[in-house]
Amino acid sequence: MKAQKRLGKQTVQMAGDVKIIGNASIVGKKEAEGPLRNDFDTTVDDGYWGEQSWEKAETKFQKETINLAISKAGKSISDINLMFTGDLINQCTCSSFGARELQIPFYGIFGACSTMAESLSLGAIAVDGGFAENVLCGTSSHFASAEKQFRLPLEYGGQRPPTAQWTVTGSGMTVLSNEGEGMFITHLTTGVINDNGIKDANNMGAAMAPAAADTIITHLRDTGRQPEFYDLIATGDLGSFGMSIVRDLTQKNDLSLGQNYNDCGVMIFDTKKQDVHAGGSGCGCSAAVLCGHILKQMQEGNLKNVLFVGTGALLSTTSVQQGETIPAIAHAVAISVSK
Repeated sequence: MKAQKRLGKQTVQMAGDVKIIGNASIVGKKEAEGPLRNDFDTTVDDGYWGEQSWEKAETKFQKETINLAISKAGKSISDINLMFTGDLINQCTCSSFGARELQIPFYGIFGACSTMAESLSLGAIAVDGGFAENVLCGTSSHFASAEKQFRLPLEYGGQRPPTAQWTVTGSGMTVLSNEGEGMFITHLTTGVINDNGIKDANNMGAAMAPAAADTIITHLRDTGRQPEFYDLIATGDLGSFGMSIVRDLTQKNDLSLGQNYNDCGVMIFDTKKQDVHAGGSGCGCSAAVLCGHILKQMQEGNLKNVLFVGTGALLSTTSVQQGETIPAIAHAVAISVSK
């Protein structure tokens, strides 16, 4: 039997109501010093947040953001049927440790910096398919835990090239539901793995940009929409270098992204005043920007239609050490204030 909700090869259209009824974001000190400081629910000055390790601190970021999102949705933990969360740390331990006291049916997922878009996609499918009434979706990252795992010990103080990005310390969570008041998820475009031979782990924007461009082009083709339909097309997290590559790649495909295109890694920091090089990265970057700034702008009526395109560099410490290239992915989630 033909899948009735599919549009083209990679896009699906929600048939019922899939609403974002609650959203929350918590970030660290550096993020709170950026231009979006007033859009986050909570900021934390201590990178350890009173814990004994950076990983435990990231787990706390998740737990606190989860509780806040559920509370803002007007729900209790017992109302949540499923949760989809992930992070960058080995085997997504921050997510599983963050969920172990909640007793919510749990799927741990990994999509690197695309995890927020991946969790929203899976959550929307679960709600639209009638498998759940209320679903929690989100992710986190932490500058220190990510740097320790993927690059060099912080004490080493290695020089960062201009293409490098700063891993965001923060978390973003949403509650999706088939009832209540909120913004609608209308379409999902699932990306395909894209590998253009980039090996430099300090140039993830270049590795992810082709995947982002491909997913944006595919989404617009499958839906028949033009870029101007969206008040904001937000990738995350390509940084300034990756963002410029996306513009070039879409232009070569006769598609012009205008002033409505931006990147969460560029939005979260002031790249002129803060020493973050090309911008922000990490699962928590696009999650915090979406669950803090973007959804707030939609709630206030400043944005009506948004295309959120989460991008992920699917590398590991082992693959980098073995000289492998960096495969990348991008998933698009279309969100509107009305159906």
